[in-house]
Amino acid sequence: MLDRFGLLGLFAIAALTFPLVPIIGALILSPKKPSKAKMTTYECGLEFEDFPEAAQQVWVQFRVQYYIYALIFVVFDVEVVFLYPWAVAYNALGLFAAVEMAIFIGILVMALAYAWRKGLLEWV
Repeated sequence: MLDRFGLLGLFAIAALTFPLVPIIGALILSPKKPSKAKMTTYECGLEFEDFPEAAQQVWVQFRVQYYIYALIFVVFDVEVVFLYPWAVAYNALGLFAAVEMAIFIGILVMALAYAWRKGLLEWV
């Protein structure tokens, strides 16, 4: 019984060590020379100085299209993750799986056409 839980404990230690070591290493080794240029707000290619009316306030609103563009990218990126196991096991799957994947890709193409028609892919 201890062997089974020992392996689980070893896995838990490894799962905690792999992300924590680089984070702690970056905190220790990173240069700590803050300057005004490093502390300014920078988002989506727009510098804070481009908004003179926003100089008095901290909250600056950016176009929602930047976030929609990012969300569309994430959705299609996640869908590619679903395509990978299917492609690996393609020879072992039958006609039913090929038809299911054709329907899945068809839905993705329709979603892409919808986003394109609505102008969501335009980077203005």
